[in-house]
Amino acid sequence: MQFYAYTGEKSANFCLNFRLLHIFKAFFADIHCAAQQVDGLMKGIASPGVTHTVRHTNYLSPFGFPDVISFHWDTGYFMSKLYSDAASALDGVIDNDLLVAAGGFGLCGIPERLLDAIRDSGVTGLTFASNNAGIDNEGIGKLLRTKQVKKMISSYVGENKEFERQFLSGELEVEFCPQGTLAERMRAGGAGIPGFYTKTGVGTQVAEGKEHKEFLDPDGVMSTYILEKGIFADLSIVKAWKADETGNLIFRKTARNFNQPAATCGKVCIAEVEEVVPAGALNPDEIHLPGVFVNRMIVGAPYDKKIEFRTTREREQA
Repeated sequence: MQFYAYTGEKSANFCLNFRLLHIFKAFFADIHCAAQQVDGLMKGIASPGVTHTVRHTNYLSPFGFPDVISFHWDTGYFMSKLYSDAASALDGVIDNDLLVAAGGFGLCGIPERLLDAIRDSGVTGLTFASNNAGIDNEGIGKLLRTKQVKKMISSYVGENKEFERQFLSGELEVEFCPQGTLAERMRAGGAGIPGFYTKTGVGTQVAEGKEHKEFLDPDGVMSTYILEKGIFADLSIVKAWKADETGNLIFRKTARNFNQPAATCGKVCIAEVEEVVPAGALNPDEIHLPGVFVNRMIVGAPYDKKIEFRTTREREQA
């Protein structure tokens, strides 16, 4: 693969031989930057609001993406990944009938501002791959209420009465997926892996309609495994604690949950963060997700801490 970029009078040329990509894989965590997100790179290569054109050859290499990609934009500066708000970050990306990978676990680490903007956009027919659908009127639950979601790929669907109602009435399609399998399906998609075998779900409804195969297990015994498919999403939306200007992300404690694998498996990844710091300000050893996976960002702060279950007791008399 070769990559060239030209910037007006000042030109910067980049040539990346595909044979070297396996070296960069270790550095960037995945080859995903070249294969999965080339569409996102072409959409976002110029700064927001700058007129630009994108040209690429129609020839596809054996690896499934253009052999030579050429970019030209009118100013000699690389893109800014930071957008003013969620609606502008979604502009040109969100559409009907997309598969969206969303980070979060319950109400922890969910991309609240982006979910609100998707709701306000009015798009319909969405499929969400997410651990759960939030709760009534929070998280993806807001989109369920407005009938914008046609299918959920989830591992836990409790605590949401509207979800239950739509599922039982046949209005909502649900693909139940064991939690660890869901995380691995996202991770596999981000790594360009179309499928993998697992023991999880064998002999249950989860295994129905899936390929079964016998393998030697770690104990040397032939066991049955089922084939699970990697998730290749049209769009990833995630929530991070801190980012630098290049898109390197740090997730805060348990808010990392599904955000990390979800971010990698989309053609375009949009992150909402609480704080953006200058490039170089983050300790490289503390970065959870390299900026190569992130196409666009917004600052969503301040946030109100949502509590799923509030349990109290009467104060004892002194």
